[in-house]
Amino acid sequence: MEIRSLTADDWATWREVRLRALAEAPDAFGSKLADWQGDNDCEDRWRDRFDNVAFNAVAAAVGRVVGTIGAMHAGDGSVELISMWVAPEVRGAGVGEALIDAVMVWAESESIDTVVLAVRRRNAPAVALYERAGFRVVGTNAADREEDLMVCVVGIDVG
Repeated sequence: MEIRSLTADDWATWREVRLRALAEAPDAFGSKLADWQGDNDCEDRWRDRFDNVAFNAVAAAVGRVVGTIGAMHAGDGSVELISMWVAPEVRGAGVGEALIDAVMVWAESESIDTVVLAVRRRNAPAVALYERAGFRVVGTNAADREEDLMVCVVGIDVG
């Protein structure tokens, strides 16, 4: 497996995996598949993602993209992990852990020691993955009462 950081020139790769993620796990994201289709499915919009989200990466295995993750600077000096997805056929094979590690390495390179995320509490496999990675629930997302807020300090080895 390879984790590869993306740039705006990789917009087509990100488009492919994002559309697959939105179709496969429609309740896992704030965006919906329809939000990125039709007139909204244009190169400029896909490239704009890279202006708004500082870190984007994909996981590839056997020549196919099987996961994605993003992270951006939050207003409070932390990094927010967003848009994580792992293809069903490789869940449990370490892809999620590798993607989270990539965000942690990026956060550390940005001199940031705290990573936060929001996760739907009914998504038990995702919650368990984040807990294994060292994240802890710190509250409920005020914008979406079905989501918990989780936080992890970069560089803390919980393994």
